[in-house]
Amino acid sequence: LFLSAFLFPLILLADRFSFQITMTHQVIIIAIVSIICQLLRRKPISELTGSISLTWLKELFTGLINGAALMIFPVLLLSIFGYIRWEVNTFSFFTIWSGFSILLLAAIAEELLFRGFLFQRLIQAFGNWPSQLIVASLFLLTHINNPNMTGILKTLACINIFIASIMFGIAYIKTASLAMPLGLHFMANFMQGSILGFGVSGDKDPSIFKPVFENAPIWLIGGDFGIEASILGLCFVIMMTIYLYFWNPKSHKPNH
Repeated sequence: LFLSAFLFPLILLADRFSFQITMTHQVIIIAIVSIICQLLRRKPISELTGSISLTWLKELFTGLINGAALMIFPVLLLSIFGYIRWEVNTFSFFTIWSGFSILLLAAIAEELLFRGFLFQRLIQAFGNWPSQLIVASLFLLTHINNPNMTGILKTLACINIFIASIMFGIAYIKTASLAMPLGLHFMANFMQGSILGFGVSGDKDPSIFKPVFENAPIWLIGGDFGIEASILGLCFVIMMTIYLYFWNPKSHKPNH
């Protein structure tokens, strides 16, 4: 209700004054709404995000490493078997900073929305797996009409996005913190898009490298949607999800 109370007036204002609702606007609104909801519960915002500490930073770093691996390994296999050759794009600091900032804001907005207040209250009410399925369905709905999502790519991308939400949810459940899912989410997108030059959920931005596909079937490379819509990308998301499910962090903290 609070999210609607902030979002719909912003949509009307954007239409009236012809400005775009940016990722920065979305992060600010989701953060404000999360803070209001926590204040009404008389709970700190750190209950949603995890307390910033050395452990939090370690979990963030672990997420970054896993997110990079999630994209590097399928692309490495495609390169080894000759389906991709590489060119280096002309790029600048602005190119990298633009991709970094946009994708970081997108990861913050989505993780705070989908693994923050909503997810955590659902867990409290219904338990882990019913909450995972509800939030994964909502996560998929927000991506289901993304650009370049057609044919077999739409099927692979939908399965991937749904399982990716489960993966991010497991990362939260294992750590009771948004640090690891945030790092995992951000770095997977940043590595896929700004570094390797694939689409990120259908959106294409400037990148350091440019993949040139050598007669590779579209279901193997993900087309313009991104490696996440390929069969290899799906396999690695499934493997990472299984790994996190059985992962037993030494710093495990109970859920709120």
